[in-house]
Amino acid sequence: MRNYYTRACNFYYGHQAHNLIKKKLALPLCGNKNLAFNYIEILSRDKKIKLIHIKKINTLKKKLKQIVQNDIKKIILKRKNLSKNLNFSEPLIMGVLNLTPDSFSDGGLFNKFHKASLHIQNMIDKGASIIDVGGESTKPGSKDISPKTEWKRLEKIITNFKKKHPKIFLSIDTRKSKIMMKAIKNKSDLINDVSGFEYDVNAIDKIKKFNVWKVLHHMQGTPNTMQINPKYKNVLFDLYDFFEKKINTDFKKFKYKKFIIDPGIGFGKNLKHNLILMNKISLFHSLGFPLLIGTSRKRFISQVSRSYDSKERIGGTLASVLYTLSQGVQIFRVHNVHEVKQAILVYKKIISI
Repeated sequence: MRNYYTRACNFYYGHQAHNLIKKKLALPLCGNKNLAFNYIEILSRDKKIKLIHIKKINTLKKKLKQIVQNDIKKIILKRKNLSKNLNFSEPLIMGVLNLTPDSFSDGGLFNKFHKASLHIQNMIDKGASIIDVGGESTKPGSKDISPKTEWKRLEKIITNFKKKHPKIFLSIDTRKSKIMMKAIKNKSDLINDVSGFEYDVNAIDKIKKFNVWKVLHHMQGTPNTMQINPKYKNVLFDLYDFFEKKINTDFKKFKYKKFIIDPGIGFGKNLKHNLILMNKISLFHSLGFPLLIGTSRKRFISQVSRSYDSKERIGGTLASVLYTLSQGVQIFRVHNVHEVKQAILVYKKIISI
């Protein structure tokens, strides 16, 4: 557990970012010269927040200065490309495909092969470059299913996916090592385990040698228990410590350090926890890996909008996507691919003027 945390803030975009970086008055976030910052927020569990310009870092005390400088190296580091065809020069949309009868938003809509195939193509046509396929619901209160049942739901889509979509990034949303291995054998590119590889004790050892990307997701408890009064000492720092410890211990076993950080909005968090994480999400850039967020249709939107809630919660989804995009998040896991793509294009055009 660390004493101090470094959060990039005070962002600039487009031409303004380029000019400030060129004049050495700002630094590129994650190596992206279209997104720059010139202040950092130094956070601590016991002390007041300290906001400081990047030009004043040398005035810090020696020990603190070293921590901040090490963090900034990771903050400005250019992130590895996901593949030859996929990099972080533009925000990436991960389209959700639930092959389940009981997912919270779209359970039963796409759990037939023909409907699922059409939905995949539609999401790709509308702007998704990653498809996240899941065969088990992890909504609050959901219960486990067997690997056999889960694979039966997934098999036909997974075994045919790369034949039809060789250049599309295939992500598998599963907590089970048996499913992970079957997915990898069928050329899946990404393993998205909402338990942070804690549900299945065999998962890390099973996949540690494979050259695939892994989402390091945070969840407190299990889907069946996670929303029963979740508690943290400080949700922001507790999650940061969780990820940092995992990267430096359990995940050291992975031969390929291809990690994506996902704070797990709605997974063992109440409304305040979710809002804090989104508000300060740029803190996680100092871990040195790409950030993914999944806010699509989540309950916090209803809790905030109350009588203005809607079935698909597109407005709340777009608001959370665009805010976290402004903080440098690179990947967005969403149901409404078309609307999110449109919103990102308009947002980027506005800030580039």
